[in-house]
Amino acid sequence: MDVAWIHGSPSAKHNTDPDIQVHAYDDDTFILRQNMAVHYEAPFLFLLFGADRAVLIDTGATESPEFFPLRRVVDELVADRLARHPRDGYQLLVLHTHGHSDHVAGDGQFAGRADTTVVSADRDSAWRYFGFDKDPDAVTQVDLGGGRVLECLATPGHHKAAVTFYDPATGFLLTGDTVYPGRLYIEDVPAFTRSIDRLIEFADRRPVTHVLGCHIEMTTTPGVDYPVRTTYQPDEPPLELTPGHLRRIREALTELGDDRTWRPYTDFVLCPQA
Repeated sequence: MDVAWIHGSPSAKHNTDPDIQVHAYDDDTFILRQNMAVHYEAPFLFLLFGADRAVLIDTGATESPEFFPLRRVVDELVADRLARHPRDGYQLLVLHTHGHSDHVAGDGQFAGRADTTVVSADRDSAWRYFGFDKDPDAVTQVDLGGGRVLECLATPGHHKAAVTFYDPATGFLLTGDTVYPGRLYIEDVPAFTRSIDRLIEFADRRPVTHVLGCHIEMTTTPGVDYPVRTTYQPDEPPLELTPGHLRRIREALTELGDDRTWRPYTDFVLCPQA
């Protein structure tokens, strides 16, 4: 993935990066990163286009459109896509990897937007939308049209309503805060372990190009992460991980056992919550 991510600056006051970095992976796939000067979490968001509708996965850590103009950026990308592929009544669907505040804060910017559906990230709403309320082990689909169909599976453990998305068009496995190069906060260790097992089995049966979470918190020094609330990360590793990292996390969970001590590894830190 040939991209240099914005990663903050020594002085947030003098930061000159865009509020939102937009990386076009291809004509129909965009990865967005929030500026650390706006919010230290600097989450990644994903905008995927199909023939009939687009899906925005997560809405970032900042509510204000003045400081985090997500709606404007998304509208511009949609308008550009429709200029190339005109279509009346093109829909936008807003989904989430989970319900923590740094992934849902921008939801309100899409209130009242025409042809838009925002699915709340709370467990009842999300599970009902995906059908996990009836079968939490199901792999369900979100059809964007034109043959682009996402596969979705419940992966609780970090958060009770966590969802992982697989995009066959790119091979992206979008894991939210379940798997990423950083601190893997684990709310429920048994549930998290089951979710990692599911992801390993799932990825074994599909061509996965990149495992993409929503943050970078590690440094390029193996096992060393940036402190919480860091707003300048000049030595970040890449965002993308591989299916092999799923197995490394599973091995680390076996080593963890019943211990609840945080454990650093080369590309992540296991952070079980007491």
